[in-house]
Amino acid sequence: MNWLISPAYAQAAGGPGGGIELIMLVVMIAVFYFFLIRPQQKRAKEHRNLVQNLNKGDEVVTAGGILGRVTKVTDEFVVVEISDNLEIKLQKQSVQATLPKGTIKSI
Repeated sequence: MNWLISPAYAQAAGGPGGGIELIMLVVMIAVFYFFLIRPQQKRAKEHRNLVQNLNKGDEVVTAGGILGRVTKVTDEFVVVEISDNLEIKLQKQSVQATLPKGTIKSI
């Protein structure tokens, strides 16, 4: 049967040129770090600072979109007044952003 199929001889191999693949791997890791991981860490740090610096009287927006004024701050929770004589207790982590003073009255 060997007479029907001619033997295939290996062509000259290009050698162990694995340098390009290694460089591309390093470039991809760098791209992921600078475009995905680093900005996410920066946002998390900013949010952590925002939560730690909450004070009574701050006007805030929650993750659910509720606007209110902070009336009490504890270690884990904040009490937010969303209307006259209507207060809700929230976890500090649910506060998304602080607003400039007077924002609630202008809305």
